[in-house]
Parts: sequence; C-alpha cells; structure tokens
Amino acid sequence: MNEYYLAIDIGASGGRHILGWLEDGKIRLEEVFRFENGMTEKNGSLCWDIKRLFSEILAGLKKCGEIGKKPSYMGIDTWAVDYVLLDETDMVLGEAYAYRDNRTAGMDEAVGRHLSREALYERTGIQKQPFNTIYQLMAVKENHPEQLESAHSMLLLPDYFNFLLTGVKRTEYTNATTTQLVSPVTKDWDYELIDRLGYPRRIFGSITRTGSRVGTLKPEIQCEIGYDLTVLLPATHDTASAVAAIPTSSDHTLYISSGTWSLMGTELYDANCSEESRKANLTNEGGVEYRFRYLKNIMGLWMIQSVKAEMKEHYSYAALCAEAAKQTIPSIVDCNDERFLAPASMTDTLKEVCRESGQAVPETPAETAAVIYNSLAHCYEKTLDEISHITGLTFNRIHIVGGGSNADYLNEVTASCTGREVLAGPSEATAIGNLAVQMIYTGMFANLKEARWHIGNSFEIRRFKGN
Repeated sequence: MNEYYLAIDIGASGGRHILGWLEDGKIRLEEVFRFENGMTEKNGSLCWDIKRLFSEILAGLKKCGEIGKKPSYMGIDTWAVDYVLLDETDMVLGEAYAYRDNRTAGMDEAVGRHLSREALYERTGIQKQPFNTIYQLMAVKENHPEQLESAHSMLLLPDYFNFLLTGVKRTEYTNATTTQLVSPVTKDWDYELIDRLGYPRRIFGSITRTGSRVGTLKPEIQCEIGYDLTVLLPATHDTASAVAAIPTSSDHTLYISSGTWSLMGTELYDANCSEESRKANLTNEGGVEYRFRYLKNIMGLWMIQSVKAEMKEHYSYAALCAEAAKQTIPSIVDCNDERFLAPASMTDTLKEVCRESGQAVPETPAETAAVIYNSLAHCYEKTLDEISHITGLTFNRIHIVGGGSNADYLNEVTASCTGREVLAGPSEATAIGNLAVQMIYTGMFANLKEARWHIGNSFEIRRFKGN
C-alpha cells in the first residue's frame, strides 16, 4: 500500500492539492483538488481572503479522504512576504494585505530614515522590492500603529495556515528570509535591525529549519476531514520549493522558476552581500539545506496572465504562445518597469511603454504576447550576464521549471538570446519540491541531491538548443 504525501501549493491565482508517492523508484503525482485565488478589494486596499483559502485547504483534505488516498504527511507553500498579525487571543488584526497593494508606496524612504539601502543589503542580502515585509510593516507602523501595539505574533501566510491546522506556531526559514529582516549569517531574525526600525520583538517567533515537523491536526480538524496526519514544513516559499525540484547534480546550476514571477538565479553556500550585488538588484533568499537562492525577481508571466484576462478573444496559453511565435514585431520593454506591477490595463500600459520608447506598438493579442515573451528572454540574457560576472561562475545551460516551462516559444527565444541550452521541466516543480522535502524528512531520500536525481528520473525534461 502506498504512503501518500500531500503538497498544498497556493499561488496568487489559484491553488492545488497534489498527492505524491514513490513507486518503482519514481515519484508519482495526482492532482486531487484545485481552487481559484485572487486579490480582493477592501476599503481601497488589495487583500487576500484567508478565511476562504483555509476553507479550500480543508476541502482538499476532505477530497483525499473521499477518494481513499489519505496522506500521512502534508506541507503548504505559498508566495512570499505576505503575513497576518495576531493579537494575544490569536485573532487577526487588520487585513491580510496583498503585496501588490499600494500602501507600501514611500515606505522605502521611511525605512531609509533608520538605515541606508546599502547598509540594509549588507545586513540581509535581500534585494529591494517595494512589497517586502520590512516595508509592509513600516506601513502598519506609519498608518496603523495601534495594530503593532496590539500584535503578539506575526505569521507569514503558510505558517498561519499551519497554525490553524495544528495550533502550533512555526516560522519556516525560506519564507522568513524574504521579509528582509533575517541575517544570512545567523539564519535568524536580525533583532538589532528590528529594534532600529521600531518593530516589537515579541511578534517574531523563532525561525524553524526547512523540513521540520509542525505537528498533527487539531481534534476539531480531524473530525471535520475524517483523519489525522503530520504537518511538515517544506520550503514554504513556493520558489524555494520549485528550486528544490531542479533536476541537477551540479552545485551551481542556473535556473528560472517560471510562473507569475520569473525567478532567475543560482545556488550559493554563502550569501553575496556585496555592493556590486546590491547594485545589480540580486537577492540572497534562503533555500533548502541552508543553500542561498542567489537570484533576481523578474516580472514574469504575470504580464501574459494579465493580458490574457483582458482579451476579448479566447486563447489558451498554449495557443497564445504558438501565435506569438509567428510574429515579427521587434519591440522590447523592461519587464521590471514598476508600471507593470499592478496596472489598470496591462495591454494599454505595454502599448504606452512601446510608444514612449519609439518602438512598434503591438496591435493584436499575438503581437502583444510576442513583445512580452521576447522582452522576458532579453531580461534573462542580461541577468545571466550579471550573475556570471558577479559570481565568476560559468553556466552552459539553463533549467526552467514551473508552469512557464511549458511555453515553448519562450524557451526557444531564451535559448536563442542567451546562447545556452534550455532544459525545460518539470512543470509541477513547486509541488514536487514540496513533496521532495517531505520525503527527505521521512527518510525516503537521504538529502536534496538524491531527491533531485529521482526527480530527473521521474519527469520529462525537454531540451532547446542555444546558438
């Protein structure tokens, strides 16, 4: 009888419950439940509906029981930086704000009054992003100081869902690093920095190593879903889970975790907090086995997702990608232009940026998609050069994992632009990496290196030749 592991992978646009097990030496997957997600507007702010998300988590757990495949272990991963504040009775204070909300506008200047951008990077190694938790908390301090005064805990979203399931509060390492409040040396909260910013120490619970146990389900949860299991901590940051699933034997592989965001980088054993690294806007996020994910955040397929949602014509992603491949429009935009973060219309904003720069303006959905895909490939080329220059490492190939690895045209232009072979897959990397860490916990795999070998042996990897 198979022992099942469950990865609950929640992204900005949806979530999935994916069962995994080992059979004949290969990792097998079965998606058992899927649900939609999205930001909602509350009093002029963009927020997450965490009550509904938790109800979806429970619904998927029930589904596993209904089909007779009850998992023995489970782990949750989500996007980074977003959190809830809890009072002394563990009730949520304020809202679960979404990282695309504009409340952090100007908060970099507020943080800068306490510490320069250069000193902050030297301490944390995390790239400046306007939505990092450090700036979100400053927005609370500036606009709702009573919430910080009443707060007794801060839990990042996957940690909060684990708390609702088990009653145990844990702060998982990989996601904690994205707050820009963790020391890459101690792998713990930088309490001197926290004090300097005026955030209360009490809200920062001790950081727990990736791959640790949280606990079993609360009795009322067991009663509701019909069984018990053990909740584990995978890499709760979805990108860290995706990177764990890269099918490589190399210690220094160049990768792109391609989804709503494109996270492009390599793994290091020591963080690079140099000024050169800061100027390149590279980041040192925590990874499995305390590796550092040395990478750059690139706007990614959020641009395509937004354009597709605005189209009157119905295109599947595959059809849109195929049509883009037939276009000849040469326009290239900076994918990290902040105007693309949360525009009222992605299509109109893209046209405006092309018009401003004197380039051809895309007029059809296919041309619009072509501009985005080609712009991403050029951004990847630039980022590869930056990482190679700063680290001194040479990369002969690029591993692309995640849903974006299915975009053949993007893979082709990436190989062409970079002159590197592209290895695409697995597409379910986040769930697979989540499951792999759980399997390491139970001794199914000895370590990440062994898990990655099994991943490469279990899933199709497609190759695209560079120039």
